[in-house]
Amino acid sequence: MVRPTQPKGIKPKPDGGQGGGQTGSESGADMNSMKLVVINTVITLIICFLFVISNYFIVQNTVSGVLKKVSTVVGEETKEDEHAQGEHVERGVILDLGEFILNLTDPEMRTFLKIEVAIELTKTEEEKHAVHAPSGGGGHGHGHGAKPVDPIEEIKKKLVEFKPAVRDAVISVLSSKTAEELSSLAGKELAKEQIKEYVDSIMAGEREVLRISFGAFIIQQ
Repeated sequence: MVRPTQPKGIKPKPDGGQGGGQTGSESGADMNSMKLVVINTVITLIICFLFVISNYFIVQNTVSGVLKKVSTVVGEETKEDEHAQGEHVERGVILDLGEFILNLTDPEMRTFLKIEVAIELTKTEEEKHAVHAPSGGGGHGHGHGAKPVDPIEEIKKKLVEFKPAVRDAVISVLSSKTAEELSSLAGKELAKEQIKEYVDSIMAGEREVLRISFGAFIIQQ
């Protein structure tokens, strides 16, 4: 048999030539795909970062605006409350009890307390109207040109009858204390509260204690 002859000048291609070409093209495609994935990932991260930053500034500005509005409203309400409280501070009548010199109940030493006490009491409704009423020269049976009656002085005259009982209440409370108890602010406030309870019971609802003031507070041994 005659074998087929190969044309001269043409060399046979190796068997692995086609496989090698396909492997190179596939590697290039894989590299391109990886680059696209990396680029897309970076772009996505940048977009997310910009989104987070922009939201942060938007939220911060919004919260700052809300806080400013809230602080402004609270400040205005506080000023209004303070103004309203200042307008409605009740002023009473001062009952000056004078000076007290008392023995305290210290067990180990003999101590004395020298103190001045004044109590501010509420006015009755009738007295409030009398105080705010316009003063006139012809009222209360006084002749023309007579000095008008001072309603506050009239109230103080009424309170004189309560003075002995109120002084006794002050003596009962303060003389039951020790020097250590009355040396602290809390001890003084407690004594004032106890005196208030005594005096309120003496007034029997007709008046109430508004404030108690201590003056010339001296403790001696």
